[in-house]
Amino acid sequence: MLDVLGIESLDALIDRTVPGSIRMEGSLNLDPPRSEQQVLVDLKAQAEENQVFRNFIGLGYSECVLPAAIQRGILENPGWYTAYTPYQPEISQGRLEALLNFQTMVQDLTAMEVSNASMLDEGTAAAEAMTLCRRVRKRGLGGNVFFVSEKCHPQTIEVVKARAEPLGIEVQVGNHLSLSFHREIFGALVQYPDTDGSIHDYGAFCDQAHEHAVQVVVAADLLALTVLRAPGEFGADIAVGTTQRFGIPLGYGGPHAGYLAAREGYKRQIPGRLVGLSQDADGNPAVRLALQTREQHIRRDKATSNICTSQVLLAVMASMYAVYHGPEGLKAQAWRIHHQATLLAKLLAEGGFEPVGGPWFDTLRLRLDPARQAGIVARGRDRKMNFRVYDDGDLGISLGETTTISDLADLLEVFGCESHEPSLLEEMLAEALPAFPERYRRKSDFLTHPVFRNFRSETELMRYMHRLERKDLSLNQAMIPLGSCTMKLNAAAEMLPITLPGFSALHPFAPLDQAKGYASLFRSLQSWLGEITGFDAVSLMPNAGAQGEYAGLGVIRAYHRAQGQEGRNICLIPSSAHGTNPASAVMAGMTVVVVQCDDQGNIDVADLKMKAGDHTGNLAALMVTYPSTHGVFEESIREICDVIHEHGGQVYMDGANMNALVGICRVAELGADVCHMNLHKTFAIPHGGGGPGMGPIGVAAHLAPYLPTHPLVPTGGEQGIGPISAAPYGSPSVLPISYAYIAMMGPDGLAEATR
Repeated sequence: MLDVLGIESLDALIDRTVPGSIRMEGSLNLDPPRSEQQVLVDLKAQAEENQVFRNFIGLGYSECVLPAAIQRGILENPGWYTAYTPYQPEISQGRLEALLNFQTMVQDLTAMEVSNASMLDEGTAAAEAMTLCRRVRKRGLGGNVFFVSEKCHPQTIEVVKARAEPLGIEVQVGNHLSLSFHREIFGALVQYPDTDGSIHDYGAFCDQAHEHAVQVVVAADLLALTVLRAPGEFGADIAVGTTQRFGIPLGYGGPHAGYLAAREGYKRQIPGRLVGLSQDADGNPAVRLALQTREQHIRRDKATSNICTSQVLLAVMASMYAVYHGPEGLKAQAWRIHHQATLLAKLLAEGGFEPVGGPWFDTLRLRLDPARQAGIVARGRDRKMNFRVYDDGDLGISLGETTTISDLADLLEVFGCESHEPSLLEEMLAEALPAFPERYRRKSDFLTHPVFRNFRSETELMRYMHRLERKDLSLNQAMIPLGSCTMKLNAAAEMLPITLPGFSALHPFAPLDQAKGYASLFRSLQSWLGEITGFDAVSLMPNAGAQGEYAGLGVIRAYHRAQGQEGRNICLIPSSAHGTNPASAVMAGMTVVVVQCDDQGNIDVADLKMKAGDHTGNLAALMVTYPSTHGVFEESIREICDVIHEHGGQVYMDGANMNALVGICRVAELGADVCHMNLHKTFAIPHGGGGPGMGPIGVAAHLAPYLPTHPLVPTGGEQGIGPISAAPYGSPSVLPISYAYIAMMGPDGLAEATR
């Protein structure tokens, strides 16, 4: 390449390409590079610092079993994890078929008519459902209130509230049983079963909501839906949730594939990607992404969502879990878990611990006084067991696929109940009757397509996964020259630690003293990313690049409001920007004003100055990608940032092209105030066919107090905005990949990769 260009070296290429005025002095202040073996020893030690207890915490996260065939055939297979987003269907037929299986699985279990190909997590799926409700509401009806049941998971409630606030939506949290519908309510969210484990019949609630033209969103547990009536059968308009318990490790919170399903009439308004069955030029069946005109890269600030990254790899794994187990296997698993919960409830009640509420599926809430609670929690910790701990003294116990008869015996001992031999408990389990009445029980069939019957043996599943893999183009076959995302080597040594139990088996809401290894990993990554970008503080919460954009703009908005400048709501965006930029700005409650670019794609500085001046009193931010979307280092970048600051605005830099900066320039030194970093582009987390991603943000010191917070785990700034994702650190189980990449490359290696 250098010969063709007539340039003698990589250093000379940088001299010709990157303006000298923006280059950093010296090299990055990072540790020298370490070998693969040294880094693996280090990461194994950090994983062992995390204490993996038996988790009965629940809150939407359940221990489950990742079948070995799927772990080896999908998660650890570069043919699946290095593929790019399926925008080119002719080289993505395998992934698209697996995603069609995912959509079919979700549609069948929820009894809804259409599903998308995955969401980032349950919390953000609920937030997207809220905005979907507002979009589909008939014109003229008005309404600006979204009702959320107080029995939804607390992290979901807070994500919804955080997403609603910049959009001017009022969130009303309360008891769905006593809700009095009024004309201002446009949508309602309920949990099924609820966060305390109780099963509700929402049929009458849905009927009453529809009488008042209110759309009903049900956050539903997919495994429970194998034995409980489906949301579509009792009148729900939208169903959301997570597929985590379909074989996806807890991973301290992610990545997991969320889902969103809805009525047929909403399909043009649903956020995210939809996979459809079509025909190729020869009339053969072909799979493709459908209805792409809804997407942000086309509709920009009129898009239905800013979701650029879904969770394709995790959705593929969850769909294969359903393919492997089939409807009979899933139903048998659900009944066993439910019978365990029923038996446990009976024996605990005999010991004086009566469950609250009910009926239940897999989760019990037990009424206790605080003193008694403390003793039980302490005995549980001695036996390496975690419970959900309520402020009022109650305890929660959630059972899952991994729960054994021995676990039940241990639970009874911890509570001081009469002990029983496991063999006797097994006999009692066989005689346990369902704890929920017949009217709650599912009568309809699901997963009736042959794909959920034909691959039950490991051999057949292995061959099916391999057939699909061969229909895709991934980095194990060839380079992928699409320019929008640079493909780093996803080294096997970087990938190996994500399956270590210390990283993969930790519950996101486990006590912090059990997550010391993760805390160490976070500190190192935050320090390194701060050094690379020049920023003072880093949040690891955003679990996609577009989520990073939204988080960064939210922080800017919070900063302006703290300065008493609520009126600053104009966001300047160059016409050449990636489509997620204007979509994110609208989600953050800003109004987009487009800045023109010249024929080479450079920002028209004169137009920028004019528009910044026109909006000097209400300018919130400029969103700028650097180098530009056209791959150009604009020499006027510092002048551009100065113009924005002179008019009271903040500069958000899109880190999509940070591959061209690391070790050569620092974002903060260019004049930016906040930037997101795509770890799935610049720092070697594989694309997984369109997810997982991670989009942490770095901010200057004056913005640090506004970094996103979480209701269950202390993180973020003192005046931080609400949570961006359901888990406090987004998708932390993939962070060891970026840690290993930076540690093995070292400062000179990172700069050399950029060159």
